[in-house]
Amino acid sequence: MSERYDNGMKIRRSVLGDAHVDRAEAAKTAFDEPFQSFITEGAWGTVWASDKLTRRERSMITLALLAALGQWDEVAMHVRASANTGATPEDIREAMMHVAVYAGVPAANHALKIIKKTYSEMGVEI
Repeated sequence: MSERYDNGMKIRRSVLGDAHVDRAEAAKTAFDEPFQSFITEGAWGTVWASDKLTRRERSMITLALLAALGQWDEVAMHVRASANTGATPEDIREAMMHVAVYAGVPAANHALKIIKKTYSEMGVEI
């Protein structure tokens, strides 16, 4: 594996947690291994590895984009990851306000429902 892959895996584990990454790695097959390597190098080893934004900022941007695109499972995953990135519930609420204005109230409203449920499951009072 490349240095970018190794760095990406470290960042991926730091943001998403070892348990999540271990489950993803255990589910990996020869069919999707190239895709998994691609996202580890590209998303985690390049985009998330850049020092131009903080992990908190990346977390907020990621959640806004996922909500705008209706990627609900990923919204929940990245809310859980926010415990590792420093993005607070207030930060995420503000990101959803942007989603409402720029991508639509229904998308933000549904994301907020998922965010509240995820925080409840995490034992985070909001």
